[in-house]
Amino acid sequence: MSAPDVSGGTVRTADGHAPTTSGPVALVEAGFRALARLRRAPALHPQGLTCGGEVEVVDDGGGPWDVPWLDTPRRLDATVRLSRAGGLPRRLPDGLGLAVRVTDADGPDRTLDLLMTSSGRGRAGRHLPLPRADALRGPYSSLLPYRVAGRSRLLAAFPRRTRQAPVPGDPRSMAAALADGPLVYDLCAETGDRAWRRFAVLTVRAVLPVGQKDTLDFDIYRHSVRGFVPGGALAATRRAAYRGSRSGRNRA
Repeated sequence: MSAPDVSGGTVRTADGHAPTTSGPVALVEAGFRALARLRRAPALHPQGLTCGGEVEVVDDGGGPWDVPWLDTPRRLDATVRLSRAGGLPRRLPDGLGLAVRVTDADGPDRTLDLLMTSSGRGRAGRHLPLPRADALRGPYSSLLPYRVAGRSRLLAAFPRRTRQAPVPGDPRSMAAALADGPLVYDLCAETGDRAWRRFAVLTVRAVLPVGQKDTLDFDIYRHSVRGFVPGGALAATRRAAYRGSRSGRNRA
């Protein structure tokens, strides 16, 4: 992969494309664009499995969230991508991704994207990615907090251990597990004392016939809803990474 050209004060990728920002953020965008073009897939999590499922918003008895989509118990269609961050050989642990697109979460055509990565369990570990071999072995975390009704809350998904466990995190093994039954995750948000409170149940049911090149462009900034948005930490850098990856795939 060629390094970006920074001569003349303008950052450009090897193909002459100028990012939409400047400085370090532009380098992130250019790097993700180049990696996505090289892989002909998302820059990170290039190997994945796209599935259909549903999100059931639940009332856990803890009172209202003061967020429209969380305060109306119901079932919503979802598209889910289960993936490996580095694309390492299947026998090796890798950062495992759980991407969820909730259809009409905040009304017609108001979709919500959630992106979570395999992580540790403790108060520090939940903010750090953790490579894992078994996709059902531990939690997935947003790593950085959301603003939920104005409050800073980390998000997490806790897989329920099913009769399929253990399930290696590569696409082929995940598809085999889904052929034997759904995979279920409890979706939770932190409370003020850093405990977890469940707001929904995600059920992943069936593999969809979607190739790697046609996978959805998940983007938590483009697909957020009222009262439930990504926090400001590293926002510019993360937006640049999404733009670069999306642009690189489209120009591959």
